[in-house]
Amino acid sequence: MANVVSDRSFVPEGWHNVTPRIVVQGAKQLVEFLVQVFGATGEFRESRPSEVWIGDSVVMVSEAGARRPMPAFLYVYVANADAVYERACKTGAHTIEPPFETPYGDRRCMVEDQWGNVWQVATYSKGQNAA
Repeated sequence: MANVVSDRSFVPEGWHNVTPRIVVQGAKQLVEFLVQVFGATGEFRESRPSEVWIGDSVVMVSEAGARRPMPAFLYVYVANADAVYERACKTGAHTIEPPFETPYGDRRCMVEDQWGNVWQVATYSKGQNAA
């Protein structure tokens, strides 16, 4: 793997080098959406960015104000893309792509939440349909 840095003393424990940050009007509701849909952990913090964990990755969520709203397009691996898709739709997201099998082994769907964030959600099925 090229460009791998072995000294990670400059990155907080458990974090990755790149951390998505989403800025929206209604950050508290977005945090609740992430908890309901993805089973995320973390809670809304009013005075600083909320740190919401989806699996082994953190997403920072901030209320718009000093920063303008900035929706995201994120690819998220989950254990069951169909179940996440159903929860997202029940929680107000709209479908861009219903779940389907890709030729590279992901069962994938895509939804847009009410803040304009696009979530491409996938479950990798090693060996199934992989090219």
